[in-house]
Amino acid sequence: MRIAAERAQPIPVYAEMSSINPVVVFPAALAARGPEIAAGFVQSLTMGAGQFCTNPGLILALDSPELDAFVAEAGKLLSGTQPLTMLTPGIHASFDKGVEALATHDAVRTIARGCPSAGPNQAVGALFETDASHFLADRALGHEVFGSSSIIVRCRDLGELAQVIAGLEGQLTATLQLDAADEAAAATLIPVLAQRVGRILANGWPTGVEVCHAMVHGGPYPATSDGRTTSVGTLAIYRFLRPVAFQNLAPTLLPIAVRDGNPWDIARRVDGLREASAR
Repeated sequence: MRIAAERAQPIPVYAEMSSINPVVVFPAALAARGPEIAAGFVQSLTMGAGQFCTNPGLILALDSPELDAFVAEAGKLLSGTQPLTMLTPGIHASFDKGVEALATHDAVRTIARGCPSAGPNQAVGALFETDASHFLADRALGHEVFGSSSIIVRCRDLGELAQVIAGLEGQLTATLQLDAADEAAAATLIPVLAQRVGRILANGWPTGVEVCHAMVHGGPYPATSDGRTTSVGTLAIYRFLRPVAFQNLAPTLLPIAVRDGNPWDIARRVDGLREASAR
């Protein structure tokens, strides 16, 4: 962003820069299908050695025996995962540095590591745990570790969970694992999440990104450099457009697309009202 701004003719930059993509696991969902959620989480976390910008790097849940069971199951599954080669030595070195910082943190417990590495630049999956008070006290615990590393944060109640969300940096996604009994609690968090992320999804995993009209693959800074648009989906075209107004020009001087009669037969608005095309 700085380099682009310092050009003689500055250009806009759209960059995806950092995201840990929180996953909120609600109590009823955890009680009803904890093992299923754990399996989906580990699969999403380790896909492609975790080298997805939508990788689930943060799990938020209320402290409970059901959460204990989820943590145990996720740890068991992760411990059996095979290491995968990362894209570059630099990415691998950064991953190892981030994992080591969490593993040696006084307020963090290591839940599980994947199978030992057998070759160069291979990522060994890592799963950690802390509580909300320590997570809130140390912003470094919320920094992205790009790769198959995630941290589970135990919260005392819904208020503390909302406090954790409110303290997060901008993110690409937030995932809600919930059942019908969790919807009232989820409704209190969604407005907070909408201020922090570009995409909120329920009962899925964020690593799947569809190219479609509704997709928003972007988010508030530092998830992206410009949270007003997206890098995937039809709205992505706005990264490359600049509005221009033509005021009181003769029709023959106007660009063809905005002349009367709709010569290109495209959807337009005239005086704020959508104009029907000839098709």
